[in-house]
Amino acid sequence: MNQRADPRPVSLNFLAGGGEMGALMRAHDWSATSLGPPEGWPQALRTTVRLMLNTGHPMFIFWGLDRACLYNDAYSASIGPERHPVALGQPGRAVWEEIWPVIGPQIEQAQSGKGATWNVDHLIPITRHGRVEEVYWTYSYSPIDDDTAPNGVGGVLVVCSETTRQVRAARELANQRDQLAQMFEQAPTFMAMLRGPEHRFELANPGYVKLVGGRSVLGLTVAEALPEAVEQGYIVLLDQVYASGEAYVAREDRFEIQPPDGGPPIERYANFVYQPIKDASGQVGGIFIEGSDVTDQVRSRLQLEALNAELAATVGQLEENERSQSLQLRLANALLPLESPEAIIAAASELLGRELGASRVFYAEVDDERGTLFIRQNWTAPGFASLAGQTEVLDDYGPDMIAQLRAGVIVANEDIALDPRTAAHTEAYARIGVRADLITPLVRARKLEAILVIHDAGVHPWQERELQLVRAMAERTWSAVEAARAQAELREERDRSRRIFDSMKEGFALLDADWTLRHVNTAAAHISRRPAGALIGQSHWKAFPELVGTEVESLYRQVQRERTAASVEHHHVFPSGSQAWIEIRAVPALRDELAVFFRDISERKRSEKQLQESARRKDEFLAMLAHELRNPLAPIGAAAQLLQLVKLDEVRVRDTSRIIARQVEHMTGLVNDLLDVSRVTTGLVTLDAVPVDMRQVVSHAVEQVTPLLQSRRHELSLQLAPDTFMVTGDEKRLVQVLANILNNAAKYTPEGGKLRLDMGIADGEIVVGVADNGIGMDAALVPHVFDLFSQAERTPDRSSGGLGLGLALVKSLVELHRGSVSAASDGPGKGSRFTIWLPRREETVEQADVAPPNADPDDACAPLRIMVVDDNVDAAATLAMLLEALGHTALVEYSPTRALARARRERPDVCLLDIGLPEMDGNELARRLRAQPETARALLVAITGYGQEHDRSTALAAGFDHHMVKPVDTARLGAILAARAGQRGG
Repeated sequence: MNQRADPRPVSLNFLAGGGEMGALMRAHDWSATSLGPPEGWPQALRTTVRLMLNTGHPMFIFWGLDRACLYNDAYSASIGPERHPVALGQPGRAVWEEIWPVIGPQIEQAQSGKGATWNVDHLIPITRHGRVEEVYWTYSYSPIDDDTAPNGVGGVLVVCSETTRQVRAARELANQRDQLAQMFEQAPTFMAMLRGPEHRFELANPGYVKLVGGRSVLGLTVAEALPEAVEQGYIVLLDQVYASGEAYVAREDRFEIQPPDGGPPIERYANFVYQPIKDASGQVGGIFIEGSDVTDQVRSRLQLEALNAELAATVGQLEENERSQSLQLRLANALLPLESPEAIIAAASELLGRELGASRVFYAEVDDERGTLFIRQNWTAPGFASLAGQTEVLDDYGPDMIAQLRAGVIVANEDIALDPRTAAHTEAYARIGVRADLITPLVRARKLEAILVIHDAGVHPWQERELQLVRAMAERTWSAVEAARAQAELREERDRSRRIFDSMKEGFALLDADWTLRHVNTAAAHISRRPAGALIGQSHWKAFPELVGTEVESLYRQVQRERTAASVEHHHVFPSGSQAWIEIRAVPALRDELAVFFRDISERKRSEKQLQESARRKDEFLAMLAHELRNPLAPIGAAAQLLQLVKLDEVRVRDTSRIIARQVEHMTGLVNDLLDVSRVTTGLVTLDAVPVDMRQVVSHAVEQVTPLLQSRRHELSLQLAPDTFMVTGDEKRLVQVLANILNNAAKYTPEGGKLRLDMGIADGEIVVGVADNGIGMDAALVPHVFDLFSQAERTPDRSSGGLGLGLALVKSLVELHRGSVSAASDGPGKGSRFTIWLPRREETVEQADVAPPNADPDDACAPLRIMVVDDNVDAAATLAMLLEALGHTALVEYSPTRALARARRERPDVCLLDIGLPEMDGNELARRLRAQPETARALLVAITGYGQEHDRSTALAAGFDHHMVKPVDTARLGAILAARAGQRGG
């Protein structure tokens, strides 16, 4: 070594307080080393050794040409008994021969006077504790000045940190993040497909859309979708790849994205490849883009490089920066075990505040758009007020100062009152007790994100050393905060993804390449009827042996082979014997894994089957309705032609008219049945609830069906118990119920058959039963006999015709009366029985003697002047002929306007008006007739095809006296006209 002897005795006190290594150095025999006795060590070496021995951070020194090794207690604990304490004073290469290729070049560089250098997270296999270990280290190498050395550098101080745990933890978190991200997306990287020489986007995955700020790029060229890519040279690169057919690979490529809201460009870094896509002939047809956003990694590395450079510079000036270096080391030690950003900021703020003797220290998050900063927490000296939780306005502290911060310049105010940047804002500073401050901006991507603020209650002339210290502390602390937040976000993303999958109602399972179930959510365990603990880690085919050889196995193998998602609907039989329909979707995942989603669709399958059955019954009903409506039309048409072609005598004319009337009556009954069912099933029917004697209901119902019974020569027997059969209900509707059941029994009982109606009381209810010895019912029909459009098979002569509505109407009307109805049969050919239960009413009522007779439409009455208004010429003509046959004078008009004019001239006694008229409807015509003096007292009758209750209410409100539905009930019309003629005659 090139050393200069110092004749003055030098005390070894600089080794005092150095722990075990200090004691070891004092007792060491240095004669066998190139260092010589410590009394002869240069001042720079003694100063560095003192600092090294009194810190808890692993450090060692290589001194002199032999690189003699000195180290502290923290370092001795990390190198193992194989080297400690033998390494003390020995040449560095001899001690670390196995890793000298890694550290040797940096040692040479630092000692040759070329400046500090470093290794970051470097993998170094070393032998310690009797075995070879693969560990990661971060080293910084800083030269130690020595004016006795030829180049002014006597040795190298190495500050090291073992980062094995952090590196492995970071990799583990990254692996978990990638695996969970794959569950959502098919690729963990950004990808896009460009077509043609103009580079038009054909595909872009969510990762790429996120990379470009959420823009919609599909169908656009790169130049159209990303204008900033043109000026940054990416179009030229794409053109080169397209023309040459050679891929372009970029590592940590820097680019800028323009936000959609027009804000400042965002700086990003990415690893990517432009891969040309060639057809079979070798022609390039497009370019595949694949890559990953490495902004965080690059920024972290750049930040780490900056921190290491600062550390190297600080170590290079140990004598004058010893205090700052010690603080940096204490900060590193303090932050090493901390994970939360809040704890990191609190520790760094306290350390810095005490070091500088400040009154208050805090990191504030800046909202530059709103011009505010938020102080989440702060450190304060005893007795100094806290600002934690407050939001401050930036401009309150001087716009000029804030402008400098936005530019990344540290602002140092020795005296707020005297500094021209803040003099006008002393009141705001005085309010929080500040006389001097030091503010360090933290700028990312040209955006002010946060500031580190040092407050002092008195005047403070800030030194350059303090500015450098604060800047280093700010950057290092904020980098640690960002790293902690990134780690927290990774953990939160992993936990959130797991919670999402576990909370899904759809079953989810992850299968690896050898079919092992790696993950199963709660829904999957529920649907498969197996506990999740019994599935995870098991082979899929062992857990579900019933799926081997099914379409499910074919699906899985197809997706695994083709790497394309597919699905199947599988009818599954569980080991217990229960069955279910399961929809299964398989999606390719990472490393030949399969993500399987499945759900129970049994209910949907049942609904589909029910819909198919309903559609079939509806089609059958429509065919039946068409047939039933054509049947009466045939004799009506034939009768009409007969009246036109042949001159008939009066008897034949009367017979023909009766045929037409009967068929019209039959068609009217069909339409009324349809309307009745519609009104009842949609809740539009209201009951006239009064006390009703069920004996009278039976009497009226039997009266209605007697003609049918007689025509089919049926024998009906009645068995009524001698009790009071009172209910609360609508007599007309109850008669309709019983008549429909009796009609149904008659239709499905061959001629000469027997019917029986019995009525009694059981459990407080009136029970009415109708039985027959007819064709009976199949067991499959009985549960559906009251369904709409449901009907037993018809006989060839169609004697049991109908629309299948009668029993559906029966069920609805009985339930409206708070009762119930059932059907039973012993099978085909064994007859049927229908039973009705109705709540019994206890009190009796007096029956009316005899209803007043209706007016006979055939009775002669005084002639009336009657105006008929209908745009249907045939309908108007036939109605006019009917009126004239009754002895009245008929005035026919087809237009509402002409009808108004004629009514003023001829003053009709009665107006029969169609509702669906042109120009104005019948309701409006009625209102105008009521408004004319000539027809204000005329009798107005609505003749219409609209028969709903609201149609009747609307007509009466418009001024009509009566509402009649087509085809007109001639008996009722005759009675109305007779009553009007009687009033006029009176």
